[in-house]
Amino acid sequence: MFGRQNIIVVGGNAAGPAAAAKAKRVAPDNRVIMFEAGKFISTGTCELPYVLSGEIKNYSDIVFFNAESFRQKKGVEVFTSHLVEQIDRRNRKIIVRNINDNTNYQFDYDKLILATGSSAKRFPFINKLCSNHFTLKSVADYLLIKDYLDNNKVSRVLIVGAGYIGVEASEAFKKLGMEVTLLEKSELPMPGYDDDVRKLILNELLENNVEFYGDTSDIKFLYDGNKISGINLEGRILDYDLILTAIGIEPNNNLAFSTRLDTGEYGGLKTDRRQRTSDPNIFAAGDNTELINKITNRPDYMPIATFAYSQGHVAGANAAGGNEFSSPVVKNVAVKIFNKVFVAVGLSLNEAVDNRFNTKSVFETVGNLVHVMPQSGKVFGKIIYDLRSGFILGASFLGHKEAIGFGDMISSFIHNKIEAHKLADVNFNYTPPYSPFINLLSVLGRKVKKGMK
Repeated sequence: MFGRQNIIVVGGNAAGPAAAAKAKRVAPDNRVIMFEAGKFISTGTCELPYVLSGEIKNYSDIVFFNAESFRQKKGVEVFTSHLVEQIDRRNRKIIVRNINDNTNYQFDYDKLILATGSSAKRFPFINKLCSNHFTLKSVADYLLIKDYLDNNKVSRVLIVGAGYIGVEASEAFKKLGMEVTLLEKSELPMPGYDDDVRKLILNELLENNVEFYGDTSDIKFLYDGNKISGINLEGRILDYDLILTAIGIEPNNNLAFSTRLDTGEYGGLKTDRRQRTSDPNIFAAGDNTELINKITNRPDYMPIATFAYSQGHVAGANAAGGNEFSSPVVKNVAVKIFNKVFVAVGLSLNEAVDNRFNTKSVFETVGNLVHVMPQSGKVFGKIIYDLRSGFILGASFLGHKEAIGFGDMISSFIHNKIEAHKLADVNFNYTPPYSPFINLLSVLGRKVKKGMK
């Protein structure tokens, strides 16, 4: 229909490979090329803390393709260690630099897909040349940490930032036998969520001998040559051998900014439902984009691998001449915290209030199994709902593996616009080794129903 076209994908993780493979499947005669600035493509990112801890034995287990295997299986040409430095939108060309030898190349495109992902935020006042300061965002980051651990004596680790990566990394370093301190500028770990569950998360960290300092806005880093030797925290000198910063991520959109594509409130590229940017010949997918929050119906930033993968499929299909659409999403995330798992779905209470919902919440702590079973424990659950419509706005859980299922059911209720009180009417499964006699969601549904009278 369109004749043979050149489709170029920029970025080789999550969204990029999904887009490239889909574009080739939709239009096999097209030439599809993928450029990645790093050495690896198609890697796991969420798995990195478990590679660090040794639970996943080798980092190669989370490198799912290399350039050659991707070409053979997907029919896509792949160039690693190639940085796309410039886009000429008028003439539909890109300038690419081979990082290995600094040579520049020019490529023509008919359609371009930007899947440049996200970057780890960094403290601007930390010397970038410090040999014992790291982030944990990529396989390359992991290899730097692993090399340092193999060649230096490390017994005390400081992690700055108590979000997902910081909390998971604290467990990883503890499993390696190290003392771990977790610093967070907020008063409690897991900023952005409700205080009741954050206090429970703090207890879990403390019970596993992670030292925690909250409300730490005044930190001074101390140096010994090319290393950070410790910090001055409000007059206290604390010494550390390795520092990991995990203060969040942000869209990696330097290329998009330079070519003046439209971006949104969060710095992510604006796209329509077909993943098309403000330039009709350029699509975008993944952590460098904003998406539509199904609850608020407004643009949001959710750098989640599953969303990136789905967006990549849509972008790849449409760049190749298809007609697929992305749907609004419900955030449904989980993080392992030692022997517990924290699950968050939809909006927090503050987010619900900020979006002017008439909110109410219910919460409860119950057994995850009948108490006579030796593996029984406690699980906390909270549901936030809208008083006008009765629809669920968000939920949080801290428990064991069952919390994942709770999050999935709440996400389903939100997607299908089912009132919160109808949780009380669900016929939940019961078997003593794996489920309680009365399910937590049923308890919460009853509380919602009682509150509506």
